[in-house]
Amino acid sequence: MAFLSDIEIAQQTELRPISEIAGIAGIDEKYVEQYGRTKAKIDLSLLKETDRKNGKLVLVTAITPTPAGEGKTTTTIGLADGLKRIGKNVIVALREPSLGPVFGIKGGAAGGGYAQVVPMEDINLHFTGDFHAIGAANNLLAAMLDNHIHQGNSLGIDTRKITWKRCVDMNDRQLRNIVDGLGGRVNGVPREDGYDITVASEIMAILCLATSITDLKERLARIIVGYTFDDRPVTAGDLKAQGAMTALLKDALKPNLVQTLEGTPAFVHGGPFANIAHGCNSVTATKMALKLGDYTVTEAGFGADLGAEKFLDIKCRMAGLVPDAVVIVATVRALKMHGGMNKKELSAENLGALEKGIPNLLRHVANIRNVYGLPCVVAVNRFPTDTDREIEFIIEKCRALGVNTVLSTVWAEGGKGGEALAREVVRLCEEEKGDFRFSYEDDLSIREKIEAVVTKIYGGSAVSIAPAAEKQIAKLEELGFGSCPVCIAKTQYSFSDDPLKLGAPENFTVSVKNVRISAGAGFVVVLTGDIMTMPGLPKVPAAEKIDVDENGRISGLF
Repeated sequence: MAFLSDIEIAQQTELRPISEIAGIAGIDEKYVEQYGRTKAKIDLSLLKETDRKNGKLVLVTAITPTPAGEGKTTTTIGLADGLKRIGKNVIVALREPSLGPVFGIKGGAAGGGYAQVVPMEDINLHFTGDFHAIGAANNLLAAMLDNHIHQGNSLGIDTRKITWKRCVDMNDRQLRNIVDGLGGRVNGVPREDGYDITVASEIMAILCLATSITDLKERLARIIVGYTFDDRPVTAGDLKAQGAMTALLKDALKPNLVQTLEGTPAFVHGGPFANIAHGCNSVTATKMALKLGDYTVTEAGFGADLGAEKFLDIKCRMAGLVPDAVVIVATVRALKMHGGMNKKELSAENLGALEKGIPNLLRHVANIRNVYGLPCVVAVNRFPTDTDREIEFIIEKCRALGVNTVLSTVWAEGGKGGEALAREVVRLCEEEKGDFRFSYEDDLSIREKIEAVVTKIYGGSAVSIAPAAEKQIAKLEELGFGSCPVCIAKTQYSFSDDPLKLGAPENFTVSVKNVRISAGAGFVVVLTGDIMTMPGLPKVPAAEKIDVDENGRISGLF
């Protein structure tokens, strides 16, 4: 039997007009700005003019990622379709994919199989231009910064202390470290520079946390781009850049409305990476979904130690959100990889490898329940090669923690395969009351906040902060940023900062190499291990398989 690819499934589905999807979501046509037949932006005034009580908020997260795959986005979409099938009014809220991973190795972020958001080609490529607007605003600020220096530098900016980088939405290691301004006096001031990928730009984080155009503009003005010769911070506001940047971003701030394969309304908006940023879709999209649906299903990037931690400790803190239930996605195959099993051998039953790998899942479960005080369910994406004994093993281990395990077949069956998970999520929301709390409080020092995440969430024993990072922390606390939450940039492949330490490692130390402030976003960025803010392409990029015919039909996009 030949399986259809994700793009073939998506292209065979007849999409409903976006005006019809808006009607299903209860959005009056006066708020709908159409981008063609199947996409739209929704005006922010909807939030001000809707007094409907918020629905339930469901967060989908996962175990630590492996090459075997977990299917978090697919589960999120399938769960939403499952909730719709059992009669619930539901909206799904996801992040937009970055072109870097689309053309690299990770792939897109529109789900898979029969649990996708569509039009998947548009969503995975240019979509409505949000990322391009973010890149333009980022690089406008960079241009104004360098122009200010070139035109006399009245602010006294030290070119050795510039912290603002240019960005491009592509995996391009060649741009990590560059020298620009060469070619003589008329071509600028020579200096060392570099690029981040657009999703790592502070402007991406700001767009996803801003609640209005005014809030967006004020946050942009607070961005620190560098320091003066006497070590005073210089902001985008000092360069008078915030107005023009907001003009570039005013439409990007509006959430994008699309649909699932089964016609469930979906907001897809914003897309910061969870290993180097806060990994959540926009506050405006989440709040809009909460106003429209009885259930909002959203996700956070990578494993629960990254995306869910940042969703709970940063987004919920800033936006005043409290999840009603959490879904933790796992696969038997991925857990066996955490137990040391080779990827090529995963089809064989191996309870020994599963026993070694399952502590990874159990630590994530314990964190959600015990650290954050939230009810949760484990969703196991079942593969045909999973045996009943392996499934029962996971169920028993989770039951010992007081957590139910539900099998999910949404990749193959869409919403039908998510009905059982949907019923358990409804039960959690209606019958189990959480006691939500953060993993650290605002009044702790920056170091204490880092230590809290490392010890409570990662399971580490200590934090080692490099001398340069110690000075950065002292400077940030001196400038009044000590009360900000921390956004820890860490490898997604391990609880530790070493991607080779699989499972649930213990007694490890996390090394902090760099600490900087994202003053506009409102958090302190902590870089650990060998984390980089500009990925590179693999030996065989996914881009090599992507093509388009003379009719404009795309192939090879997953």
